[in-house]
Amino acid sequence: MADPSVPPILRYFTFGHLPEHLRAVSAPFADLANQLVEALPPGPELSVALRKLLESKDAAVRAGLDSQGGR
Repeated sequence: MADPSVPPILRYFTFGHLPEHLRAVSAPFADLANQLVEALPPGPELSVALRKLLESKDAAVRAGLDSQGGR
């Protein structure tokens, strides 16, 4: 059974499946997402913060793909 105190969106911050150069890009976002969940109360603003952080992480990973010639 999933821990109800852990927002489901955190699963999108995993990075172990990525190539090493993209892990380095993605990992700080995962760290910050977990810090926010630990430091802030659950609620709509935390959800928005995590959603926007996820959007930023996705863009950064795509930029990392572009910098590696699409590899």
